[in-house]
Amino acid sequence: MSRRTVVIEAPANLGLRPPAPGTVPGCGKLPGALRDQGLLRALDAVDGGVVVAPRYDLGGWEPGDGVFHAKQLAGYARRLADRLEGHVRAGDFPVVLGGDCSIVLGTALALRRIGRYGLAYLDGHDDFRHPGNSTRIGAAGGEALALVTGRGQRDLADLEGRGPLVRDADVALLGLRDPENEPENVFDELAEHGIAHAAVATVREWGAQAVAREALDRLEAGGRDGFWVHLDADVLDPTVLPAVDSAEPGGLFPGELRALLAPLVASPRCAGFQLTVYDPDRDAAEMPGARLLAELLTEVLR
Repeated sequence: MSRRTVVIEAPANLGLRPPAPGTVPGCGKLPGALRDQGLLRALDAVDGGVVVAPRYDLGGWEPGDGVFHAKQLAGYARRLADRLEGHVRAGDFPVVLGGDCSIVLGTALALRRIGRYGLAYLDGHDDFRHPGNSTRIGAAGGEALALVTGRGQRDLADLEGRGPLVRDADVALLGLRDPENEPENVFDELAEHGIAHAAVATVREWGAQAVAREALDRLEAGGRDGFWVHLDADVLDPTVLPAVDSAEPGGLFPGELRALLAPLVASPRCAGFQLTVYDPDRDAAEMPGARLLAELLTEVLR
């Protein structure tokens, strides 16, 4: 029996630093931009509403103060988890439109309340900064994978006393920029902790379908109740999608991403999907980035 697709908006931008003095990140406009492209109609989806984000605070934070917006992030994660948990338990297929990557705290918390779930994390960056490997701590979007695997500031890494929300062995990190493009190469650390990862070069050497198959073998293995798919739009090369927070060369192209993503979301063990970091403020007036993403999601999710 097919599952209901339920689109939930999570327009939180709390995990990113201001793109310029006096401005706020525009990724909170992602859900509206994709709605304008007719995504709900194309997916024949139920409208799951909006989990309204707290206000972005431009002041009051200095380096060394810990994670920017930590209190707001923790509260938002619990509210997003409250919204998602019922849908997952009911057998729906939630499609969450962010927001920045910190929304994974809420989705991972919802799943942790239910059982043991894996995480397919498709991102151009590792999002694995934590006090053990970086001094650049403060933006939860760049620390999201570290936080959900129990590393970093305790009020975020141990939400509801359930941390880690995702076990290292239950992660597949796919589509990263190649090691020479990573300013802080954590590939060795990921391997040390048993966190599976495949950079762009690996996707091209093995083929996207083979990489997806290996990830599925890991995520569908016994002992797990399912897995979640997280997609950061910056996994795409900026020649095709420049409208993201950290646009860097060497990313995937749409056909490669489609081939990587489609087998994952098609799995009956996939509990849901989320999209983050596309920023309409950085796009052209005609919103080609929103159109590209809406077409991609329609193809792989429908």
